[in-house]
Amino acid sequence: MDTKKKENLGEKANVGREYRPKGSPREVDTHDFPDKKKGKAIPYGVYDIKQNEAWVSIGINCDTAEFAVEAIRRWWRELGRKRYRRPTRLLVTADCGGSNGHRNRLWKIELQKLANKTGMTIEVCHYPPGTSKWNKIEHRLFCHITRNWRGVPLETHEIVVNLVSSTRTNEGLEVHCWLDEGEYKKGRKVTNRELEAVRIKRNVFHGDWNYEILPNRKS
Repeated sequence: MDTKKKENLGEKANVGREYRPKGSPREVDTHDFPDKKKGKAIPYGVYDIKQNEAWVSIGINCDTAEFAVEAIRRWWRELGRKRYRRPTRLLVTADCGGSNGHRNRLWKIELQKLANKTGMTIEVCHYPPGTSKWNKIEHRLFCHITRNWRGVPLETHEIVVNLVSSTRTNEGLEVHCWLDEGEYKKGRKVTNRELEAVRIKRNVFHGDWNYEILPNRKS
């Protein structure tokens, strides 16, 4: 899982070329300044390696840990539990920083809620700093989304959702996408007491990067 580059919405130039009738080029803004009225799109992807299938949530305000875990929750609700019958654990690979960073307290709090809800042990493996390009989602999902919307101005959230949903490859990649209109606020503080309630089991090898969140069925 990972966050794709945030995109400013509007008549912005998009890298790449698309066929258009000769003499009728698409006019776009000369500068890529944010438009406060149209906002931005934040694609957050969850990629299932076995099924070659992805779920992408398009956020509208902030890339936070709540937003990241909500993407996992939505993937599980819409796709995961239909593909995998009664699993006892879920393995998540993620980068080392940002909304799903290994030092992000809120990330662990939200994962605990997800573990409690699903009853699964959630195992997390973070890529070491500087190795985020090893994340398979970069090469098997995000690059194809970029190819699919090349040369097309991302004017609205609806256009972004449609372009992401229509992404396909010859290898059978299938992408599902939805617009997450939830309001996620930055700067939410997590107290030591809240963090102590997380049932975390750290791996002997780099326990800060590799750990399990155990469900608490009594919560």
